[in-house]
Amino acid sequence: MDTKVKSSSWHYSWIVVLIAFITLLVSAGIRSMPSILMVPFETEFGWDRSSISGVISVGIFLYGLVGPFSAAILSKFGIRRTMVISLAVLATSMALTPLMTQLWQYELLWGIVSGLATGMMANVLGVTVVNRWFVKRKGLFVGILTASAATGQLLFLPLLAHITVENGWRYAVYTAVGVIVLVLVIVAIWMRNHPIEKGIAPYGSDELVQPEPFQGSIFLTPLSTLRQAVKSKTFWLLAGTFFFCGFSTNGLIGTHLIPACGDHGIPEVMAAGLLALMGMFDLIGTTLSGWLTDRFDSRKLLFWYYGLRGLSLMFLPYALDGGQSTLFIFSVFYGLDWIATVPPTVKLAGQEFGKEKAGMVFGWVVVAHQVGASAAAFFAGVLREWTGTYSPTFFGAGLICLFAALMAIRISKRKESQGALV
Repeated sequence: MDTKVKSSSWHYSWIVVLIAFITLLVSAGIRSMPSILMVPFETEFGWDRSSISGVISVGIFLYGLVGPFSAAILSKFGIRRTMVISLAVLATSMALTPLMTQLWQYELLWGIVSGLATGMMANVLGVTVVNRWFVKRKGLFVGILTASAATGQLLFLPLLAHITVENGWRYAVYTAVGVIVLVLVIVAIWMRNHPIEKGIAPYGSDELVQPEPFQGSIFLTPLSTLRQAVKSKTFWLLAGTFFFCGFSTNGLIGTHLIPACGDHGIPEVMAAGLLALMGMFDLIGTTLSGWLTDRFDSRKLLFWYYGLRGLSLMFLPYALDGGQSTLFIFSVFYGLDWIATVPPTVKLAGQEFGKEKAGMVFGWVVVAHQVGASAAAFFAGVLREWTGTYSPTFFGAGLICLFAALMAIRISKRKESQGALV
């Protein structure tokens, strides 16, 4: 039975959100490293860009595929235990990376192991944390945790790019391993699974709530949820728009912007700085998106987000030829919109499928996102090999974002219910 508790201005949820933010930040920073390593691997191992892009593509796909299953695993085994194991696996794969000499080893360590480990610490983790620890301001906190991915680039890419240029890529990898181990210790000591472990109610409530035990199989339950979700038109529209979202963000820009800048004579460290600048503005844009999601029609927000992103990508080929000032304009404009699509997409999934199923449904929507990202990571590399330029890919990605904007506005409007966000 629920028990009344006194509210307090300070709440342990702030600690939990901070730890989740740091973990997602580090995971995103590690996930973005292949863009820095692409050129050094070409030089040292003689691997062509399409082969390296293929490995990155596999990693991005598995990063997304594990999402709906991670929602079940987090529910069954707990947030802290899942995070600790995932960080330990990620640290191990990173520590072994400097020893590799063959492409298949890169495929194993970064395509498979790293993809699965970082996938356990992606958007579904943030949604699960918010769902358990918050009753109010859910959109805002989903936005904050989603923005941590951009912040990871903000902090990691310029530093790791500098280390790679000055000392070699192996030292950059060792630095990343050290950071992962530090985060693992923080999670093991201070992370908690549910407010009841601290004897408190979720933020925004004054009632203690016992967590509901996970029912079913961690493998079959997500598949059963998918079978039910595919009967909904809204699911296909959310998955379709998120496919184009992934295609136009981490699969394309996150993977290929640094090599594209290299094609135009822009140094790697400066190119990494552009991604970091995007990360800084996305921290602002995605947090603001969470705030807006609590107040406005999510379908209309997605229409504007995808439309503006499409225009910015169509401008990118001209920005690369225009020098630092035009690239700065692109980085700011595009950065504000990098992953601002997540909070309204999560809210629409909650409104359509309900609080209990929304986490797994959103996990499957993220799979579509990563399939799109995987396709972009691979085919952008292949087209670059064939044509010698990224311009057709950037322009084409802009066009499909405009199409995604039209898809978003066709999503059926549902009446919002209490706690429907996640």
